[in-house]
Amino acid sequence: MSEFDSLIDKLLEQKPELTRSDIEEQIKHKKEKIGAGYLTDQGALFLIASDFGISLSGPLKVEMGLKDLYAGAKEISLETRVLNVSPAKQFSRKDGSPFYLRTMTVYDTNSTASVKLWDDKANLPGIENIKPGDLIKIIKAYVKSDLSGSPTINIGSGSNIEITDNKSDIPTIDKITKDISELHEGQKDLVISGTIDGIVSSMEFTNSRGQPGKALRLRLKGKDGTALRVVLWGKDESDIPNMISHGAKVRLLGINMKNGNQGLEIHGNDSTLIEIEGGKEAEPVIIRILSIVTTENGKNMILGVDNKKNIYNIIDNSNSTSICNEGDVIECMPTKVYGNSVTLDNNSFVRKLENDVSLPSLSQLRTKINEVKVDGNFCIEAIVLKIPERREIQTKSGESVLLSEMFVEDDTGQIWVKGWRNQARLIEKCELGEIISITGVNAKAGLEGRIELTLTAFSKITKKN
Repeated sequence: MSEFDSLIDKLLEQKPELTRSDIEEQIKHKKEKIGAGYLTDQGALFLIASDFGISLSGPLKVEMGLKDLYAGAKEISLETRVLNVSPAKQFSRKDGSPFYLRTMTVYDTNSTASVKLWDDKANLPGIENIKPGDLIKIIKAYVKSDLSGSPTINIGSGSNIEITDNKSDIPTIDKITKDISELHEGQKDLVISGTIDGIVSSMEFTNSRGQPGKALRLRLKGKDGTALRVVLWGKDESDIPNMISHGAKVRLLGINMKNGNQGLEIHGNDSTLIEIEGGKEAEPVIIRILSIVTTENGKNMILGVDNKKNIYNIIDNSNSTSICNEGDVIECMPTKVYGNSVTLDNNSFVRKLENDVSLPSLSQLRTKINEVKVDGNFCIEAIVLKIPERREIQTKSGESVLLSEMFVEDDTGQIWVKGWRNQARLIEKCELGEIISITGVNAKAGLEGRIELTLTAFSKITKKN
């Protein structure tokens, strides 16, 4: 029985001359008088009881579902499963005194909700052992609205959480896990699965309040080939294994679907749990160097290929590849390998090997324009048909960024090549009629379904004539 039904029964006990239909009709009139946008059925019931001189504010201690939550509810008890749990964080009150807060997302058969554990409840004995999917009992909690107006369960000094082994109809984590192909805008508090598609990278930024932040970025592919961009705010490389193979399976617990600059995106936060197939120890990588790009600060950005024609993006933070040239075969022991993204630092080693014919050369990796497919990473050779165009684009954040693009063709087709920011300057150096070789360019879907090529930080343009 929901708390709303229990409240009606309590009112009927004290006003036996009323029927349930009478109460429902009065709820309707009360909401019409005050405004349905400002009053829930349960809130209207409290006002009706007050009109009769009856108080319904006493402790109810009833079982309720997450869909029945409303701001102002007190001493509620409910049974749910855990979706994810964040670490406890310390904050300061206005008077300078410290307090702890831990957040948790829970779910039942048809709803999800956020739970806040305050002060000593944030470090309840055994709280660190609670796992996704565990069935828990929330006891004597109270409900408040969060900043978005959604009801949030609060665990304070008089509340508690217990792990239970009861039988439950609430589905397990495996049963609520959705594949990438099933997602759509507006969904929240999801458990999703997919496979690594391309680079996993981290970034640092400054938020609107001037505070530094961090995030992980990756792409996941679904069973039907659908690929979506993922941004996990508040996460960094310490949250994932050091070794993540091509096509590794990934599950993310506690994410929301949003529409970003490039379409539908998956967004998580510091409470999102990440499950990735991988290990802590990286393995040696043997590649042929296709191109070397040196950044303004002297860092080498290397494009390489292994004997299975997998293309790697290598970031050298240690200057250990300074002895290498394009075409060399090298073996490296990286610090981290995320799919096709390799990081070298002072704990890595690199050595040159004898030429290995099993490793393809750049000419063997050339892709004809009519064979380019969306989301792939390619090397092409083509002639410039139009003088490169340069313009500045205003982003949603108000930033002005440089974009250059040129139109090229080979004997199979024509295609646009774009470069943003620093990569725009590479395109500007090209001239009409030049034959150019481009290594490490990504294919994306453009306007009207046309495929376009976009330069990356690892891309290199070489003139052939």
